[in-house]
Amino acid sequence: MTQTSPGALAGIRVVDLSRILGGPYCGQVLGDHGADVLKIEPPQGDDTRTWGPPFKDGVASYYFGLNRNKRVMRLDLSADADREVLLALLAEADVLVENFKTGTMEKWGLGYDTLSARFPRLVHCRVSGFGADGPLGGLPGYDAAIQAMSGIMSINGEADGDPLRVGLPVVDMVTGLNAVIGVLLALQERARSGLGQFVEAALYDSGLSLLHPHAANWFMSGKTPQRTGNAHPNIYPYDTVATATDPIFLAVGNDRQFRILCEHLQLPALADDERYATAGARSVNRVALKAELEASLREFDGKVLADELVAAGVPCAPVLSVADALQHPHTQHREMVVEMEGGYKGLGAPVKLSRTPATYRHAPLTEGNEFLD
Repeated sequence: MTQTSPGALAGIRVVDLSRILGGPYCGQVLGDHGADVLKIEPPQGDDTRTWGPPFKDGVASYYFGLNRNKRVMRLDLSADADREVLLALLAEADVLVENFKTGTMEKWGLGYDTLSARFPRLVHCRVSGFGADGPLGGLPGYDAAIQAMSGIMSINGEADGDPLRVGLPVVDMVTGLNAVIGVLLALQERARSGLGQFVEAALYDSGLSLLHPHAANWFMSGKTPQRTGNAHPNIYPYDTVATATDPIFLAVGNDRQFRILCEHLQLPALADDERYATAGARSVNRVALKAELEASLREFDGKVLADELVAAGVPCAPVLSVADALQHPHTQHREMVVEMEGGYKGLGAPVKLSRTPATYRHAPLTEGNEFLD
């Protein structure tokens, strides 16, 4: 149900010039928490309007998933008149979000130095591929390419398989979240200094930031991390295991949880076996341990067993499809599916605030501008 109470960022005005994913996701999160977000698109619209199927009224679902809680207008920033419109909007804004290639805003006379001199309180957030300088500075960045360059693909996939892209745009999305964090930090500091500042969230940096625990392992051991499939590189059983029906994921993080698992499977001797009695030993002897566990798990219904193990204190889950996950009763309870007038349906805000919860006010494609009213 659409909520109308003020959010934590009520009163903050955001001009979102960004396209594709990282920047628009940042703008949507800010909008969900009450900011007044105006999305400026080029005359042809954001590219993701065409990234389908599926489509609704000629606009792809991809666009709908990233542009809630924004009003939309179109400007051609290569034209002098439209740049003047933008400058008038920025005079009323607190935050600018953009992800143009390095040098584009400067070419238009809209670079940070120029804007900060004219609007000293403006927080200017840029989502970029690699940052503006350095060996790769100024180059465009794309999620899958950064997954490849940052090492993410090298540790994703089956142990005997090829490097594999994570099946969602994890780098773009975490970069959008890092942009949100940067904007909030800058707004907090502005409350003290009265000044805005330049905030940059780069896909390359964000991709590298996701490498835990693989980076930590390499820093300590010097050994290049390898693919381990669904299994965790440091602890075990932290892996998908087969049952009589559907696979389940065990996420056993300590000796107590492992003992409970063994007792539930009527394998109490495993918990005392020196090969498995400690976390380090279980990790070293994971191949043999998985074989012993799956031999017993052949007798169990996967979903029933997962429920039983969680109730007993063993972290565990059935492996669900996207459709099953989005229709799960707990998904509804956590308000993680949002429905709005006009048939819009999307993912809800994952951050819950007790007094100023996220609100859903504008479905994607809402046109209009109130900044200058």
